[in-house]
Amino acid sequence: MIILKSKEEVAKIASACQIVAASLEALRGYIAPGMTTKELDRFVEQKIRDQGGIPAFKGYRDYPATLCISVNEEVVHGIPSDKVIQEGDIVGMDLGAIYDGFYGDSAITVSVGEVREEVERLIRVTRESLHAGIDQMVEGGRLSDISHAVQTHVEAAGYSVVRDFVGHGIGRSLHEEPQVPNFGPKGRGPRLREGMVLAIEPMVNMGECAVEVLGDRWTAVTADGSLSAHFEHTIAITKEGPVILSKI
Repeated sequence: MIILKSKEEVAKIASACQIVAASLEALRGYIAPGMTTKELDRFVEQKIRDQGGIPAFKGYRDYPATLCISVNEEVVHGIPSDKVIQEGDIVGMDLGAIYDGFYGDSAITVSVGEVREEVERLIRVTRESLHAGIDQMVEGGRLSDISHAVQTHVEAAGYSVVRDFVGHGIGRSLHEEPQVPNFGPKGRGPRLREGMVLAIEPMVNMGECAVEVLGDRWTAVTADGSLSAHFEHTIAITKEGPVILSKI
């Protein structure tokens, strides 16, 4: 687990996060019906490299692409392919970049064209649950305060939190301790300290929480076929409160 101790370290991880944020924002404006997920992967890899970054996911544990792209019932870690994006899809896009030895990580879920109001609500509640967790990232709090805030917000809306995947520390490695579940009672786990950097990432299902991993060993889907949404930010804990490093 990294504890940032200098302004230089903060600036480097913030730069990595801003590369990710700008690339995701470009993807948000680029995605359209008829595109393949592989086209989106090529587009965003170039965006990262144009900003002086290195794709963080490509080659990580043999992952074959820059972007994790998950459509509709796919929860996370979808591999780019010849799958065609359709009007009415919801698409989760998870992206990481390396800059000067530090990692940034963020994810968004977008709707493509017109979708049902209940689908937009799923996306909105998932995004809100991320910010409910971020609000708990204060010095002296407990790690599980983040988890509890996410779960409470999601379940109050009638949805379920995925329990098989978690948020994580981040810094000089993509995944560092501590793990940050999106569920659990508050008041447990290590104390939150100034200088800690965490990637918080709720994955929320419209149906039950259970997921299955497909034969490609990466793509996780909802077990009941329900829709899923995913948001993530990289956040630093400061004496003044949480600072979202991956926010445009």
